[in-house]
Amino acid sequence: MTWAFELREGLRVSWGALRANKMRSTLTTLGIVIGVVTVTLMATAIEGLNQAFLKSISSIGSDVVYIEKFAWFGDEEWWKVRNRRDILLEDARQLARLAVSSLAVSPVADTFRSVRYNNRSASGVQIVGCGSEMETVGNLTLTAGRFLFPEEVDGARPVCVLGADLAANFFPHEPAIGRKIRIQESAYEVVGVVAKLGSFLGVFNMDNRVMVPITRFISDISRWPNVTIAVKVRNLDQIGDAVEELRGVMRRIRRLPPDRPDDFAVNQQDAFIKMFNRLSTTIASVGLFITGLSLFVGGIGIMNIMFVSVAERTKEIGLRKALGARRRTILIQFLMEAASLCLFGGVLGLVLAFPLSLLMSHWLPSSMSWIIVTMSLTIALLTGLVAGFMPAYRAARLSPVEAMRNE
Repeated sequence: MTWAFELREGLRVSWGALRANKMRSTLTTLGIVIGVVTVTLMATAIEGLNQAFLKSISSIGSDVVYIEKFAWFGDEEWWKVRNRRDILLEDARQLARLAVSSLAVSPVADTFRSVRYNNRSASGVQIVGCGSEMETVGNLTLTAGRFLFPEEVDGARPVCVLGADLAANFFPHEPAIGRKIRIQESAYEVVGVVAKLGSFLGVFNMDNRVMVPITRFISDISRWPNVTIAVKVRNLDQIGDAVEELRGVMRRIRRLPPDRPDDFAVNQQDAFIKMFNRLSTTIASVGLFITGLSLFVGGIGIMNIMFVSVAERTKEIGLRKALGARRRTILIQFLMEAASLCLFGGVLGLVLAFPLSLLMSHWLPSSMSWIIVTMSLTIALLTGLVAGFMPAYRAARLSPVEAMRNE
Protein backbone atom coordinates (compact mmCIF):
# COMPACT_ATOMS: atom_id res chain seq x y z
CA MET A 1 0.00 0.00 0.00
CA THR A 2 1.22 3.48 -0.80
CA TRP A 3 1.41 6.34 1.70
CA ALA A 4 -1.28 8.21 -0.25
CA PHE A 5 -3.68 5.26 0.00
CA GLU A 6 -3.00 4.84 3.73
CA LEU A 7 -3.56 8.52 4.39
CA ARG A 8 -6.78 8.52 2.40
CA GLU A 9 -8.02 5.39 4.10
CA GLY A 10 -6.99 6.65 7.54
CA LEU A 11 -8.84 9.91 6.93
CA ARG A 12 -11.98 8.04 5.85
CA VAL A 13 -11.96 5.77 8.91
CA SER A 14 -11.16 8.58 11.36
CA TRP A 15 -13.96 10.81 10.04
CA GLY A 16 -16.34 7.87 10.24
CA ALA A 17 -15.41 7.39 13.89
CA LEU A 18 -15.89 11.08 14.64
CA ARG A 19 -19.32 11.13 12.98
CA ALA A 20 -20.34 8.08 14.99
CA ASN A 21 -19.65 10.00 18.23
CA LYS A 22 -20.77 13.53 17.33
CA MET A 23 -21.53 14.72 20.88
CA ARG A 24 -18.30 13.39 22.34
CA SER A 25 -16.27 14.84 19.45
CA THR A 26 -17.91 18.25 19.89
CA LEU A 27 -17.35 18.36 23.65
CA THR A 28 -13.75 17.18 23.23
CA THR A 29 -12.94 20.05 20.87
CA LEU A 30 -14.14 22.73 23.32
CA GLY A 31 -10.75 22.91 25.01
CA ILE A 32 -9.05 23.36 21.64
CA VAL A 33 -11.62 25.99 20.61
CA ILE A 34 -10.94 28.02 23.77
CA GLY A 35 -7.19 27.64 23.30
CA VAL A 36 -7.25 28.72 19.66
CA VAL A 37 -9.48 31.71 20.46
CA THR A 38 -7.15 32.94 23.23
CA VAL A 39 -3.96 32.37 21.23
CA THR A 40 -5.46 34.03 18.14
CA LEU A 41 -6.70 37.08 20.06
CA MET A 42 -3.34 37.43 21.83
CA ALA A 43 -1.42 37.23 18.55
CA THR A 44 -3.89 39.62 16.92
CA ALA A 45 -3.48 42.17 19.71
CA ILE A 46 0.32 41.91 19.59
CA GLU A 47 0.35 42.33 15.79
CA GLY A 48 -1.99 45.30 16.05
CA LEU A 49 0.13 46.94 18.72
CA ASN A 50 3.26 46.47 16.59
CA GLN A 51 1.59 48.11 13.59
CA ALA A 52 0.22 50.96 15.69
CA PHE A 53 3.63 51.55 17.28
CA LEU A 54 5.49 51.60 13.96
CA LYS A 55 2.91 53.98 12.49
CA SER A 56 3.17 56.22 15.53
CA ILE A 57 6.96 56.14 15.77
CA SER A 58 7.26 57.11 12.09
CA SER A 59 6.36 60.67 13.16
CA ILE A 60 9.79 60.91 14.80
CA GLY A 61 11.45 60.35 11.44
CA SER A 62 14.14 57.77 10.74
CA ASP A 63 16.35 60.51 9.25
CA VAL A 64 15.91 62.93 12.15
CA VAL A 65 18.33 63.17 15.08
CA TYR A 66 17.38 64.84 18.36
CA ILE A 67 20.07 66.50 20.47
CA GLU A 68 18.86 66.86 24.05
CA LYS A 69 20.06 67.19 27.61
CA PHE A 70 19.01 63.64 28.50
CA ALA A 71 18.99 60.37 26.60
CA TRP A 72 15.59 58.80 25.89
CA PHE A 73 16.75 55.47 27.25
CA GLY A 74 19.99 54.67 29.01
CA ASP A 75 21.62 53.16 32.04
CA GLU A 76 23.58 56.22 33.16
CA GLU A 77 23.17 57.16 36.82
CA TRP A 78 20.81 60.09 37.34
CA TRP A 79 23.29 61.97 39.48
CA LYS A 80 25.79 61.99 36.60
CA VAL A 81 23.43 63.62 34.11
CA ARG A 82 21.22 65.86 36.23
CA ASN A 83 23.85 68.64 36.36
CA ARG A 84 24.39 68.80 32.62
CA ARG A 85 24.16 72.24 31.07
CA ASP A 86 20.92 73.06 29.32
CA ILE A 87 20.74 73.03 25.53
CA LEU A 88 20.48 76.68 24.46
CA LEU A 89 18.89 78.38 21.47
CA GLU A 90 22.32 79.68 20.52
CA ASP A 91 23.60 76.07 20.39
CA ALA A 92 20.99 75.32 17.70
CA ARG A 93 21.98 78.40 15.70
CA GLN A 94 25.66 77.47 15.73
CA LEU A 95 24.91 73.85 14.89
CA ALA A 96 22.87 74.95 11.85
CA ARG A 97 25.87 76.96 10.63
CA LEU A 98 28.57 74.33 11.28
CA ALA A 99 26.97 70.92 10.60
CA VAL A 100 27.67 69.83 7.02
CA SER A 101 25.50 66.67 7.18
CA SER A 102 22.34 68.52 8.23
CA LEU A 103 19.58 69.32 5.74
CA ALA A 104 17.50 71.32 8.22
CA VAL A 105 17.88 72.26 11.89
CA SER A 106 15.18 73.47 14.25
CA PRO A 107 15.23 74.12 17.98
CA VAL A 108 12.14 72.74 19.71
CA ALA A 109 10.60 73.37 23.13
CA ASP A 110 7.13 72.66 24.39
CA THR A 111 4.74 73.07 27.29
CA PHE A 112 1.00 72.78 27.91
CA ARG A 113 -1.31 75.76 28.23
CA SER A 114 -4.93 76.77 27.77
CA VAL A 115 -5.90 78.32 24.42
CA ARG A 116 -8.95 80.50 23.70
CA TYR A 117 -10.79 81.87 20.69
CA ASN A 118 -13.78 84.10 21.45
CA ASN A 119 -16.05 81.99 23.65
CA ARG A 120 -14.32 78.68 22.84
CA SER A 121 -11.45 77.35 24.93
CA ALA A 122 -9.25 74.28 25.11
CA SER A 123 -7.10 73.18 28.04
CA GLY A 124 -4.01 70.99 27.99
CA VAL A 125 -3.01 72.14 24.50
CA GLN A 126 0.61 71.44 23.56
CA ILE A 127 2.38 74.73 22.77
CA VAL A 128 5.45 74.04 20.60
CA GLY A 129 8.14 76.63 20.10
CA CYS A 130 10.17 75.90 16.98
CA GLY A 131 12.15 77.38 14.12
CA SER A 132 11.13 78.03 10.53
CA GLU A 133 12.76 74.78 9.35
CA MET A 134 10.51 72.63 11.52
CA GLU A 135 8.27 72.15 8.48
CA THR A 136 11.13 70.29 6.76
CA VAL A 137 12.43 68.55 9.87
CA GLY A 138 9.00 67.27 10.87
CA ASN A 139 7.94 66.52 7.28
CA LEU A 140 4.78 68.57 7.91
CA THR A 141 2.03 69.11 5.35
CA LEU A 142 -0.19 72.19 5.59
CA THR A 143 -3.84 72.11 4.61
CA ALA A 144 -4.21 75.88 4.78
CA GLY A 145 -1.92 78.89 4.90
CA ARG A 146 1.83 78.60 5.38
CA PHE A 147 4.45 77.77 7.97
CA LEU A 148 6.51 80.22 10.04
CA PHE A 149 8.86 82.55 8.15
CA PRO A 150 12.50 82.94 9.29
CA GLU A 151 11.88 86.66 9.81
CA GLU A 152 8.97 85.87 12.13
CA VAL A 153 11.17 83.55 14.20
CA ASP A 154 14.04 86.07 14.35
CA GLY A 155 11.65 88.89 15.25
CA ALA A 156 9.64 86.85 17.80
CA ARG A 157 6.42 87.69 16.00
CA PRO A 158 3.06 86.61 17.62
CA VAL A 159 2.04 84.18 14.86
CA CYS A 160 1.14 80.50 15.07
CA VAL A 161 0.34 77.33 13.15
CA LEU A 162 -2.52 75.15 14.44
CA GLY A 163 -2.91 71.40 14.62
CA ALA A 164 -5.80 69.85 12.68
CA ASP A 165 -8.03 69.03 15.67
CA LEU A 166 -7.58 72.41 17.32
CA ALA A 167 -8.35 74.22 14.07
CA ALA A 168 -11.47 72.09 13.52
CA ASN A 169 -12.72 72.78 17.07
CA PHE A 170 -12.07 76.52 16.99
CA PHE A 171 -13.06 77.19 13.38
CA PRO A 172 -15.65 74.62 12.29
CA HIS A 173 -17.46 76.94 9.88
CA GLU A 174 -14.91 79.63 9.05
CA PRO A 175 -11.31 79.78 7.79
CA ALA A 176 -8.67 79.79 10.50
CA ILE A 177 -6.12 81.87 8.58
CA GLY A 178 -5.95 85.45 9.81
CA ARG A 179 -7.89 84.80 13.03
CA LYS A 180 -6.34 85.50 16.40
CA ILE A 181 -6.26 83.03 19.26
CA ARG A 182 -5.11 83.67 22.81
CA ILE A 183 -2.44 81.68 24.61
CA GLN A 184 -2.71 82.76 28.23
CA GLU A 185 -3.23 86.53 27.75
CA SER A 186 -1.28 87.02 24.51
CA ALA A 187 -2.89 87.11 21.06
CA TYR A 188 -1.40 85.10 18.17
CA GLU A 189 -2.39 85.36 14.54
CA VAL A 190 -3.06 82.03 12.79
CA VAL A 191 -0.96 81.73 9.61
CA GLY A 192 -1.30 78.01 8.87
CA VAL A 193 -3.00 74.69 9.69
CA VAL A 194 -1.09 71.40 9.72
CA ALA A 195 -2.62 68.25 8.19
CA LYS A 196 -3.82 65.55 10.59
CA LEU A 197 -0.96 63.61 12.19
CA GLY A 198 -2.73 61.34 14.69
CA SER A 199 -1.42 60.40 18.12
CA PHE A 200 2.06 59.52 19.29
CA LEU A 201 2.16 56.12 21.04
CA GLY A 202 -1.56 56.48 21.67
CA VAL A 203 -0.87 59.07 24.39
CA PHE A 204 -0.10 62.47 22.86
CA ASN A 205 -2.55 63.94 20.37
CA MET A 206 -0.28 65.61 17.85
CA ASP A 207 -3.23 67.45 16.30
CA ASN A 208 -4.09 69.29 19.51
CA ARG A 209 -1.21 71.73 19.45
CA VAL A 210 -0.07 75.21 18.49
CA MET A 211 3.32 75.92 16.91
CA VAL A 212 4.85 79.35 17.55
CA PRO A 213 8.28 80.92 16.92
CA ILE A 214 10.64 79.64 19.60
CA THR A 215 11.87 83.15 20.25
CA ARG A 216 8.31 84.20 21.10
CA PHE A 217 7.89 81.01 23.11
CA ILE A 218 10.89 81.93 25.29
CA SER A 219 9.87 85.58 25.75
CA ASP A 220 6.15 85.02 26.22
CA ILE A 221 5.40 81.50 27.46
CA SER A 222 8.38 79.80 29.11
CA ARG A 223 11.43 81.81 30.08
CA TRP A 224 13.78 78.84 30.66
CA PRO A 225 12.55 76.01 28.41
CA ASN A 226 14.12 72.60 27.94
CA VAL A 227 15.34 73.02 24.35
CA THR A 228 15.81 70.12 21.94
CA ILE A 229 17.67 70.47 18.64
CA ALA A 230 15.98 68.49 15.86
CA VAL A 231 18.26 67.79 12.89
CA LYS A 232 17.17 66.27 9.59
CA VAL A 233 20.21 64.65 7.96
CA ARG A 234 20.94 64.85 4.24
CA ASN A 235 21.51 61.13 3.62
CA LEU A 236 19.71 58.42 5.58
CA ASP A 237 22.24 55.81 4.41
CA GLN A 238 25.00 57.76 6.16
CA ILE A 239 23.13 58.60 9.35
CA GLY A 240 25.81 56.95 11.47
CA ASP A 241 28.46 59.31 10.09
CA ALA A 242 26.05 62.22 10.50
CA VAL A 243 25.51 61.38 14.18
CA GLU A 244 29.25 61.33 14.80
CA GLU A 245 29.67 64.66 13.02
CA LEU A 246 26.85 66.24 15.03
CA ARG A 247 28.36 64.92 18.25
CA GLY A 248 31.73 66.42 17.32
CA VAL A 249 30.19 69.78 16.39
CA MET A 250 28.21 69.91 19.65
CA ARG A 251 31.34 69.17 21.68
CA ARG A 252 33.07 72.00 19.86
CA ILE A 253 30.15 74.40 20.45
CA ARG A 254 29.99 73.52 24.14
CA ARG A 255 33.83 73.67 24.44
CA LEU A 256 34.26 70.19 25.89
CA PRO A 257 37.88 69.03 26.31
CA PRO A 258 38.78 65.58 24.94
CA ASP A 259 38.94 63.98 28.40
CA ARG A 260 35.37 64.98 29.35
CA PRO A 261 32.29 62.95 28.37
CA ASP A 262 29.39 64.41 26.39
CA ASP A 263 27.11 66.65 28.44
CA PHE A 264 24.26 66.07 25.96
CA ALA A 265 22.55 63.10 24.30
CA VAL A 266 22.02 62.31 20.61
CA ASN A 267 18.72 60.43 20.30
CA GLN A 268 17.32 58.58 17.29
CA GLN A 269 14.18 56.68 16.32
CA ASP A 270 16.12 53.41 16.70
CA ALA A 271 16.18 53.85 20.48
CA PHE A 272 12.37 53.68 20.65
CA ILE A 273 12.22 50.72 18.26
CA LYS A 274 14.81 48.70 20.20
CA MET A 275 13.07 49.39 23.49
CA PHE A 276 9.67 48.47 22.08
CA ASN A 277 11.01 45.28 20.49
CA ARG A 278 12.41 44.13 23.83
CA LEU A 279 9.16 45.01 25.60
CA SER A 280 6.88 43.44 22.99
CA THR A 281 8.98 40.25 22.93
CA THR A 282 8.60 39.90 26.70
CA ILE A 283 4.85 40.61 26.58
CA ALA A 284 4.38 38.18 23.68
CA SER A 285 6.34 35.42 25.40
CA VAL A 286 4.43 35.73 28.67
CA GLY A 287 1.05 36.19 26.98
CA LEU A 288 1.43 33.29 24.57
CA PHE A 289 2.71 31.05 27.38
CA ILE A 290 -0.35 31.82 29.51
CA THR A 291 -2.78 31.39 26.62
CA GLY A 292 -0.90 28.28 25.53
CA LEU A 293 -1.86 26.64 28.81
CA SER A 294 -5.45 26.43 27.58
CA LEU A 295 -4.21 24.57 24.50
CA PHE A 296 -2.25 22.25 26.80
CA VAL A 297 -5.42 21.51 28.78
CA GLY A 298 -7.30 20.94 25.51
CA GLY A 299 -4.54 18.59 24.37
CA ILE A 300 -4.86 16.58 27.59
CA GLY A 301 -8.57 16.26 26.87
CA ILE A 302 -7.85 15.02 23.35
CA MET A 303 -5.34 12.47 24.66
CA ASN A 304 -7.80 11.22 27.27
CA ILE A 305 -10.65 10.76 24.80
CA MET A 306 -8.33 9.04 22.32
CA PHE A 307 -7.27 6.53 24.99
CA VAL A 308 -10.98 5.88 25.59
CA SER A 309 -11.51 5.48 21.85
CA VAL A 310 -8.66 2.96 21.61
CA ALA A 311 -10.10 0.97 24.53
CA GLU A 312 -13.57 0.93 22.95
CA ARG A 313 -12.30 -0.18 19.55
CA THR A 314 -9.78 -2.79 20.63
CA LYS A 315 -11.63 -5.62 18.84
CA GLU A 316 -11.84 -3.53 15.67
CA ILE A 317 -8.09 -2.94 15.84
CA GLY A 318 -7.43 -6.65 16.31
CA LEU A 319 -9.66 -7.55 13.36
CA ARG A 320 -7.95 -5.07 11.07
CA LYS A 321 -4.54 -6.37 12.09
CA ALA A 322 -5.66 -9.96 11.53
CA LEU A 323 -6.71 -8.95 8.00
CA GLY A 324 -3.22 -7.55 7.32
CA ALA A 325 -3.29 -3.94 8.49
CA ARG A 326 0.19 -2.68 9.35
CA ARG A 327 1.15 -0.91 12.55
CA ARG A 328 1.73 2.34 10.69
CA THR A 329 -1.77 2.09 9.19
CA ILE A 330 -3.33 1.91 12.67
CA LEU A 331 -0.99 4.65 13.89
CA ILE A 332 -1.94 6.97 11.00
CA GLN A 333 -5.66 6.29 11.54
CA PHE A 334 -5.67 7.38 15.19
CA LEU A 335 -3.25 10.25 14.59
CA MET A 336 -5.51 11.62 11.88
CA GLU A 337 -8.52 11.21 14.16
CA ALA A 338 -6.84 13.32 16.86
CA ALA A 339 -5.55 15.83 14.30
CA SER A 340 -9.01 16.14 12.73
CA LEU A 341 -10.57 16.84 16.13
CA CYS A 342 -8.07 19.61 16.81
CA LEU A 343 -8.25 21.04 13.31
CA PHE A 344 -12.03 21.21 13.57
CA GLY A 345 -11.64 22.97 16.93
CA GLY A 346 -9.10 25.34 15.35
CA VAL A 347 -11.46 26.33 12.53
CA LEU A 348 -14.31 26.84 14.99
CA GLY A 349 -12.00 28.88 17.23
CA LEU A 350 -11.05 31.16 14.32
CA VAL A 351 -14.72 31.64 13.42
CA LEU A 352 -15.33 32.83 17.00
CA ALA A 353 -12.09 34.84 17.23
CA PHE A 354 -12.74 36.98 14.13
CA PRO A 355 -15.80 38.89 15.44
CA LEU A 356 -14.13 39.14 18.86
CA SER A 357 -11.08 40.76 17.24
CA LEU A 358 -13.36 43.29 15.52
CA LEU A 359 -14.96 44.04 18.89
CA MET A 360 -11.54 44.32 20.53
CA SER A 361 -10.40 46.86 17.92
CA HIS A 362 -12.67 49.47 19.54
CA TRP A 363 -10.37 49.52 22.60
CA LEU A 364 -7.08 48.09 21.36
CA PRO A 365 -5.48 48.13 17.91
CA SER A 366 -5.83 44.64 16.44
CA SER A 367 -5.05 43.04 13.13
CA MET A 368 -5.91 39.43 12.20
CA SER A 369 -3.68 38.59 9.26
CA TRP A 370 -3.38 35.41 7.21
CA ILE A 371 -0.13 34.69 9.06
CA ILE A 372 -2.04 34.57 12.36
CA VAL A 373 -4.76 32.38 10.83
CA THR A 374 -2.16 29.95 9.45
CA MET A 375 -0.27 29.95 12.75
CA SER A 376 -3.45 29.17 14.73
CA LEU A 377 -4.43 26.27 12.48
CA THR A 378 -0.87 24.92 12.53
CA ILE A 379 -0.76 25.05 16.33
CA ALA A 380 -4.12 23.27 16.51
CA LEU A 381 -2.92 20.57 14.09
CA LEU A 382 0.36 20.06 16.00
CA THR A 383 -1.57 19.87 19.28
CA GLY A 384 -3.67 17.05 17.82
CA LEU A 385 -0.64 15.16 16.53
CA VAL A 386 1.22 15.46 19.84
CA ALA A 387 -1.82 14.65 21.99
CA GLY A 388 -2.85 11.72 19.80
CA PHE A 389 0.56 10.09 19.43
CA MET A 390 0.58 8.02 22.64
CA PRO A 391 -2.95 6.62 22.15
CA ALA A 392 -2.18 5.92 18.47
CA TYR A 393 1.12 4.27 19.37
CA ARG A 394 -0.64 2.12 21.95
CA ALA A 395 -3.25 1.07 19.38
CA ALA A 396 -0.55 0.26 16.82
CA ARG A 397 1.34 -1.93 19.33
CA LEU A 398 -1.67 -4.07 20.27
CA SER A 399 -1.27 -7.77 19.61
CA PRO A 400 -3.94 -9.05 17.16
CA VAL A 401 -4.58 -12.17 19.24
CA GLU A 402 -4.99 -10.26 22.52
CA ALA A 403 -7.13 -7.62 20.80
CA MET A 404 -9.45 -10.23 19.26
CA ARG A 405 -9.91 -11.91 22.65
CA ASN A 406 -10.89 -8.57 24.27
CA GLU A 407 -14.54 -8.38 25.35
